[in-house]
Amino acid sequence: MRVNVSRTALVVCAAAAIVATGGANAVVDTADVAGAASQPSGTGTPAVSTGGDSRSTGTTNSSSTPTTGTTSPTVGALFSGGNHFCSASVVHSPTGDLLLTAAHCVSGDVSGITFKPGYHDGIAPYGTWQVTAATVADGWKSSSDQDLDFAFLKVAQPGSASLESITGANQLGTNQGFSHTITLTGYPDGTEQPVVCTGVTTQSDTYQQRVACPGFPDGTSGGPWVINQDPNTGTGTVIGTIGGYQTGGDTPDVSYSAYFDDDITQLYNSAIS
Repeated sequence: MRVNVSRTALVVCAAAAIVATGGANAVVDTADVAGAASQPSGTGTPAVSTGGDSRSTGTTNSSSTPTTGTTSPTVGALFSGGNHFCSASVVHSPTGDLLLTAAHCVSGDVSGITFKPGYHDGIAPYGTWQVTAATVADGWKSSSDQDLDFAFLKVAQPGSASLESITGANQLGTNQGFSHTITLTGYPDGTEQPVVCTGVTTQSDTYQQRVACPGFPDGTSGGPWVINQDPNTGTGTVIGTIGGYQTGGDTPDVSYSAYFDDDITQLYNSAIS
């Protein structure tokens, strides 16, 4: 499990909206891709769960280079009690206040959780944003279904500008297939800067994808898998988040994600409704 310590966050799951696969400003959906699949998920009252570390720390490999100030501003660290414990990223939404992370990072009361996009070396260059609610799939809440290990978080807007207007946002990519070159970013436990890796994804199970990227230990859960990243803005299309199988993997050198299909589209529509 690549979450620093057990945390609790209030899970608020809205009623599912009609699934729409939208255009450039909503959800990027590639239909009928070989290997793409969907399984039903629902909504309801969350079950509170807790967890702890299960990953070895490992050593950062040269293929995964920690960066200072050069990571995408859409990626940041989730904090509680003064320490960061998971990673998250800004995903496009109509109100500009939505994050994507792993479901195993959030359960219970979110009042003590904040998000710091672009965090490095004790600096939060784009401010500190209070998490106010989380939307998690029913299948995760009822049975910790590894194929549904993703969640959306809403953050409070302290001023007139939205989070997305300050940092930019990734589009949510669904039904994209399993083979891609991605940029993977996360915040290892005990470090003050992110680790970034470029790797090629493969299918590891019906609804699971994997990537071999060294140096992603505890704390990197929730880190985004981004394709077609714009070198100028740091934004692209997010097709995964560290989690899924073994809540992200049992070694720091191979990461997993639940496959993004119609289930996450439904969850996204619940989060923005």
